[in-house]
Amino acid sequence: MKGWFSRSRRTAEVPHVPAMCHLAPGNQWYEPVLAAPGTLAAAVCGGAAIETALAVLERLSPDAYGVYVRDYYRAGLDRFGQSWQYADINTVLIGLARMLEPRTYLEIGVRRGRSMAMVSSVVPDVHLVGFDLWTTNYAGMDNPGPDFVESELRRLGHRGAIELISGNSASTVPAFFKRHPTLYPEIITVDGDHSEAGATRDLVNVIEHVPIGGVLVFDDVTHRDHQALRKVWSSVVVRDPRFATWEFTELGFGVAFALRQRS
Repeated sequence: MKGWFSRSRRTAEVPHVPAMCHLAPGNQWYEPVLAAPGTLAAAVCGGAAIETALAVLERLSPDAYGVYVRDYYRAGLDRFGQSWQYADINTVLIGLARMLEPRTYLEIGVRRGRSMAMVSSVVPDVHLVGFDLWTTNYAGMDNPGPDFVESELRRLGHRGAIELISGNSASTVPAFFKRHPTLYPEIITVDGDHSEAGATRDLVNVIEHVPIGGVLVFDDVTHRDHQALRKVWSSVVVRDPRFATWEFTELGFGVAFALRQRS
């Protein structure tokens, strides 16, 4: 009997993340992905992930929001210790980087490079690709630009390639994938334009480039000032049968990720 999954033409075109998949030499009875979102959730939520993210934040050049998040982490850990259940974009990326061991990480919405630093802290040789407009005073905070981001990442020990692409992601992301049609980053984060149309566009522009066993991350899914984002996440990703999703919406601004399980 031939394995139906391994014989699919479309499956053969989509790479698999080795750290997350089992590809049997004969029959592929199950989907190749070994871990469901529940397994990944254990790595991205809770005291261990928070402590690791805090250690990275303490090494970054401070800004007002970064200082606030550091203090928030410390308050939760002081009160609840390792049992504190909290997750955000930092803890999610720390945990996912440990589980997936990405060769390439792609991000829409870089600002100071905090999210990239989380991934790089685990996999310092990862190829980092980021897109940003570098808008001055973005969300009421400074946005120091790509030279700052690269110097910050190098100072923290990043050894891999860094590509920081300036411009509107509506055009720069499709142009990038046109130049690199076979690139499937193991982790992709969408944290750019928070309008309904912009967030939808960014998700649509990257979703086909998530490999089997790869993860798509979406930040601020319950942000009080951007209430359309959860609807966007649900309509574009949660309803897509190729993905299994996880959300943390109990505290903070919320964060979600989707694990690609099939073609």
